[in-house]
Amino acid sequence: MAVHGLEGVADAGAFLARLTRLDPGAVVRLRSSGTRTVLWAMLPWKVLVTRAVASSATGDVTVRAAELLGSLAHGSDELPAARDEMWRWPLPPAGGHVVETVAGAEVTRLAEAAAGTLRQVRDGGLSGRAVGQRVLRDALLDHVALVVTREDGPPVEVSQRLVQAVSRMGFLGSGGAEGAAARVCVTGQWVGLSAPYGVAWLQIVKDLAVSPLRNHPNG
Repeated sequence: MAVHGLEGVADAGAFLARLTRLDPGAVVRLRSSGTRTVLWAMLPWKVLVTRAVASSATGDVTVRAAELLGSLAHGSDELPAARDEMWRWPLPPAGGHVVETVAGAEVTRLAEAAAGTLRQVRDGGLSGRAVGQRVLRDALLDHVALVVTREDGPPVEVSQRLVQAVSRMGFLGSGGAEGAAARVCVTGQWVGLSAPYGVAWLQIVKDLAVSPLRNHPNG
């Protein structure tokens, strides 16, 4: 029987409970070094979330989040069946750096403002016209909630996708944790929002310009 080796059971359980409320069918990847396990998961709005917990395990395995949560809730050391084939996403490269620190209260305010807009348009429409929920949700998630300027590179855009991930995964702590802070991080083509209880990462996909091959026989 494979064991999960998690010692930070309360921390892992909090992460998994939030994750499964947002996506009951989610999978979680456990990357263990022997002193800690880093939990990774993809949220429904295409943001990676991660949290490190104390652990005695080693290895790299993907399992169903609900099954692992159930194992922890029953005090079992058993690791659910591996579902490695279900993990389909790249991870941000190691390293990177912090470009700005944002007050937790500001992150919470941005999250609540977006939720309020969603409710308002859902109930009253936009300029009197009904708007599809999915269209509205995607537009709000793609909205740039925060822009961080820096001296050594282009501005860093923090989308509402990251803000919602940190807020809804409880990474700021109870009630938005008065006095807590979130750090805007950059590594490779990834932007992260790091809070006291976890990090949300979004890969920035650049538009690709495609030119026709004029001498190609098919076009």
